[in-house]
Amino acid sequence: MSRPSIETFGTTPSGESVGRVRLEGGGLTASIVTWGAVIQDLRLARHDAPLVLGFDTLDAYLKHSPYFGATPGRCSNRIAGGRFTLDGRSYQLELNEGAYGHLHGGSDCIAVRNWTIADLAKDRVVLEITDPDGRAGYPGNCTVRATYHLKPEGTLSVVYESTTDAPTLANICQHSYFNLDGQDDALGHDLMIAADHYLPVDNRLIPTGEIKPVEGTAFDFRKLTQMKRFDGDAQVRYDHNFCLSAKRQAKRSIALARSINSGVSMEVRTTEPGVQFYAGVYLDVPVPGLEGRKYGPFAGFCLETQTWPDAINHENFPNAILRPGEVLRQETDYVFSKT
Repeated sequence: MSRPSIETFGTTPSGESVGRVRLEGGGLTASIVTWGAVIQDLRLARHDAPLVLGFDTLDAYLKHSPYFGATPGRCSNRIAGGRFTLDGRSYQLELNEGAYGHLHGGSDCIAVRNWTIADLAKDRVVLEITDPDGRAGYPGNCTVRATYHLKPEGTLSVVYESTTDAPTLANICQHSYFNLDGQDDALGHDLMIAADHYLPVDNRLIPTGEIKPVEGTAFDFRKLTQMKRFDGDAQVRYDHNFCLSAKRQAKRSIALARSINSGVSMEVRTTEPGVQFYAGVYLDVPVPGLEGRKYGPFAGFCLETQTWPDAINHENFPNAILRPGEVLRQETDYVFSKT
C-alpha cells in the first residue's frame, strides 16, 4: 500500500508549515490537516457533496472556524467558571467564554495548534501533540494521539489516546459539523440518539447539574425523528449533552442521522458516556472565495462523543480525571452509507 504524500496547506503566523494528507479506504476519502488535527473534507462514493463543513484555505480556518472538523482539548466542552478542585488543590482555567466559562480547553487549545504526523498510510494517519503544563491553567504535560482510519463499509474510525505526567483533566472529542445532503441547512435530516436522559443547561449553556429524562420532551430522540423540533411555537436550539451511560463502555451504536433528501445515513458508535448534540444554531460563518455565501444557522450539526460537560464539578457525572500511568482511550466510528 503506497504512502500518501504530505502537501503544504499553509503557514501559520508563527511560521509553522501546516500539512494536509488525503486518505482513501472503505468507500470514503478524507483530507486531514495538521492544524487542529482537522478533518477538512470527507466524501462518500456515489455522493458528490462533502459530508462535513470546511474551508479551502488555512487562513479561513485561522480567522473564521468554529472548530470545523477540529479536535478540542485538553478538556472539551464547558467548565463552569473555569474552576475545579483536583486532589484538594483548586485551579482556575482561562475564561474564554466571556467572564463565566471555559470552553474546549481555552483560546490556544490543541484545536488551534499544529500537530505532528507520527504515522501515515493510504487509509490512516496518526497525529500527535503535547499540551504543556500550565497552558490555560491546566496541570501536567498531556500528550494526545489522534488516529483517523478509513475502514471497510464506509467507516471513519477516530481514536484519541491521552497520557499525562501529573493528575489533570482530559476529555477529547471530534468536532466535525456534518451535513449529509449538501443543502444550505441540515434541517432535512432525521436523527436518533439512544439516550434516556439529557443535561439541562442555564442561559450560558452550562449544565445545571440536573439529569433529566427525555421522555415527554423535545429531547426524546430514541426513535428516528425530525431534527427540527419545536417546544410550543419555538424551535429547539440544541446544544446539549445526551447521557449515554455512567462511564465508558465497549464501543456500541448510539446515534443515527439520515438525510431524507440524499439517502445518506451516518451511524455513530462510541465508547463514550455522552454525546453533545449541537444543531449549529449559532453558525454565521463566511465562506472565503465564494462572494456573499455563508455557513448560516443549522448548516451542519455536531455529534461530539465525550465525557459529560463540567463533569469535574459534579460527583454524579462520569470521570474526567486522567492520572500518570493511565491511558485515556476514546473511540468513535462514523459509519456512512447511501441507499
